[in-house]
Amino acid sequence: MNRPRWMQQPLVHASRSAVAGIVALTIARLFHLPEPYWACITTFVVLQTKLGPTLTVSWQGLAGTALGAAMGALLSIYFGPKLLVFGVGVLVIGLICAILRLANSDRMANITLAIVLLIVHNESPAMIAIHRFLEVSIGIVVALAVTAVWEEADPPVAA
Repeated sequence: MNRPRWMQQPLVHASRSAVAGIVALTIARLFHLPEPYWACITTFVVLQTKLGPTLTVSWQGLAGTALGAAMGALLSIYFGPKLLVFGVGVLVIGLICAILRLANSDRMANITLAIVLLIVHNESPAMIAIHRFLEVSIGIVVALAVTAVWEEADPPVAA
């Protein structure tokens, strides 16, 4: 079956995304992590067409996740899920990322902060932070692996 040329690139990207999402979700479930869908979501956020950009996004995402998890756990333990505490946490994360020159890490840090600090959980804030870090790390590793093994070709140039 011949596919129109304009469908080839989207089909490859959709196929890679499906495989990567399934692999990330399966691995997180194998480790019995409480919210394995974060591994899958992270894979979709990090997955790029080429390995170079994926490495950059992965490093920044991992650093941001670690920062957001730690900040979320600390703020949750000492202050709880208060609006002002959340706002200050986002501000501090932005400043830390700027000082450490982690340009795009603040997005993942803020997402992780929000998940750890604002969502009511039955476990300790430290355990929630560890789980989020592990789930997100699985997603990042899967995105890297899929991109390394299955890089997308550059789209054809229109004549």
